[in-house]
Amino acid sequence: MRPLVDLPAGSIALRDDRLGTRWQVSLAAFRLGRYPVVGADDVPLTGISWYDAVALCNKLSAEDGLPAAYVIDGEEVAWSSSSPGYRLPTEAEWQYACTAGVPAYRYGPVDDIAWYAGNSDGHPHRVGLKTPNNWGLHDMLGNVWEWCWDLYDPATYGAYRIFRGAGFDDPERSVGSTVRRRSHPTFAIEDLGLRIAQSITL
Repeated sequence: MRPLVDLPAGSIALRDDRLGTRWQVSLAAFRLGRYPVVGADDVPLTGISWYDAVALCNKLSAEDGLPAAYVIDGEEVAWSSSSPGYRLPTEAEWQYACTAGVPAYRYGPVDDIAWYAGNSDGHPHRVGLKTPNNWGLHDMLGNVWEWCWDLYDPATYGAYRIFRGAGFDDPERSVGSTVRRRSHPTFAIEDLGLRIAQSITL
């Protein structure tokens, strides 16, 4: 099975500085990967699109004998929210997990917790080398960006999806729990990966 951490129910305040909006989200308890999904040598898996990410979640579910969380029909992806299969976290779940229930821009000094432009030497690093947050989650900030489930702003950006967390080539100012980025679900780049989540079902 995957190294997942059980996270308690709670709530998180989100904001969109571009639109000047703020909103509160209540969250049920869920599980989140202790690390980003890794490839060779425990370095985060990167260069995958959002579509690749949801397909990989289904593949990992199948490997562990779990039902798929997603029904994928070409470019149409439906999430079965009651499924115990692996999935991408929602944006709210990601930010809540990053701050470990105590909203802050960072959960520690940037060089202690994150690989970013100031210390990465221009490449991703093996997961788990930096100090985790209070819930034992490593690399929530820095190393690689992580895809989330949510659409960014359908009215303006259509199918664009959100990613969070900052990557190894980003400046210090971008390494924070509230930083939001977005791109088309076919977008893939060397500092963008994923972290799996799992709903806790009765």
